Amino acid sequence: MSRWVHELHIAPQFYDCDPMFVVWHGHYLKYFEQARAELLGSLNYGYRQMLESGYLWPIVDLRLKYVRSAKLLQPLTVRAEIVEYEHRLKLDYRITSEGETLTRGYTVQVAVDAKTQELQYVTPRVLWERLGVAP
Repeated sequence: MSRWVHELHIAPQFYDCDPMFVVWHGHYLKYFEQARAELLGSLNYGYRQMLESGYLWPIVDLRLKYVRSAKLLQPLTVRAEIVEYEHRLKLDYRITSEGETLTRGYTVQVAVDAKTQELQYVTPRVLWERLGVAP
């Protein structure tokens, strides 16, 4: 598995479901966030490290495609993968159960200078370093 991929294994709990024991649609974003946070943390560039490096990384675009509903206690794999890192940070996501795709999507984050709140139009050097690639 690529260094820029993380898989999270979860089973939706009662509090994530609607009265029909189907995962409420908004919780898929929470699962994406969990996988993204763990992936970035594994690169030593979690949210705390981002702020310490002088950058904020807000999400400016996101997409979800619901294919099939997840259900109470169904074993899920949430896969997050960094697919772009030049000028922005794009992650693709896929939620599967026993090999079947239930949801897919992506998020796009951009670097913002934490002090000036100015959008950075180039990738900050710290991200290149954490990804282990040369600019």
